[in-house]
Amino acid sequence: MVVTSKPSIEQYSYTRSCMPTTFYSGIPLIDLSDPDSKHLIVKACEEFGFFKVINHGIPVDFITNLESKAIDFFSLPLSEKEKAAPPAPLGYGNKNIGPNGDIGWVEYLLFTTNPDSSRGPFFSVSEEDSEKFRSALNDYISAVRKMACEILELMADGLKIQPRNAFSKLLMDEQSDSFFRLNHYPPCPELQTLGDRNMIGFGEHTDPQIISVLKSNNTSGLQISLKDGNWISVPPDQNSFFINVGDSLQVMTNGRFQSVKHRVLTNGLKSRVSMIYFGGPPLSEKIAPIPSLMEGEKSLYKEFTWFEYKRSAYNTRLAYNRLQHFEKIAAS
Repeated sequence: MVVTSKPSIEQYSYTRSCMPTTFYSGIPLIDLSDPDSKHLIVKACEEFGFFKVINHGIPVDFITNLESKAIDFFSLPLSEKEKAAPPAPLGYGNKNIGPNGDIGWVEYLLFTTNPDSSRGPFFSVSEEDSEKFRSALNDYISAVRKMACEILELMADGLKIQPRNAFSKLLMDEQSDSFFRLNHYPPCPELQTLGDRNMIGFGEHTDPQIISVLKSNNTSGLQISLKDGNWISVPPDQNSFFINVGDSLQVMTNGRFQSVKHRVLTNGLKSRVSMIYFGGPPLSEKIAPIPSLMEGEKSLYKEFTWFEYKRSAYNTRLAYNRLQHFEKIAAS
């Protein structure tokens, strides 16, 4: 891994091999140019909580430019990467995922998308490089946020929710608590000594926000969990985006949409770079099932603010069922 002293691979978590070259072909595919896509999106969110989108309208230059800048950044010496602004818990990190003991074969850049809160990465060796990175970052995030809002409005259409910006307005709010993450999973040649075991790059979890938009290079590793608990490998696709339903959206749809549990396995030979936009509501926003979806149904969740849920979520381990404390207990 890209650190000053090479850690023992025995520090990391493993899972039994599931034939990483065998991919699941049933991942829902959504063509955003299709007028009927709203119904397909709803079905995908109900059955998987996960889908792939094509004809998304995001310029290829925005994608390749930021990916190139990310690769340049992760190629820097550790001493330079550790100077990346903003300060912890944002900015640069490696191996440690959160404050609760989770580790992975990964290094990352994490920062808020609020322009008033973060100037983005800063390279002390070159202010010009820093400015180019920030420019690439702003272009990409702006385009991805727009696409995420379009998808959320199609969800609202498919669910017959009015107004149709019931979800998307939370991402467009100037106080939106959204984040962006660049993950780099270096190759791990030591995997050849592990037999039928795979090293965990990023442990299993659900995303707590409303929606996540994932883009990665053409390297395998991403897996999602089906409703029956089986893990499936997602075929890499450098031209498409993957969409995750988050915990908050699960609550807002009263469990009709399911937040998807996912993880990343380490590749023995190839480097994997992923770029994730986490669309979140303002901290003061109350999260509860939308009334128009509740006809004849009881709420499965207690009302809470995004701040309350975020604080609870980030005080737990990755694999913990974060919604458990906010579920209503059925009367006996």
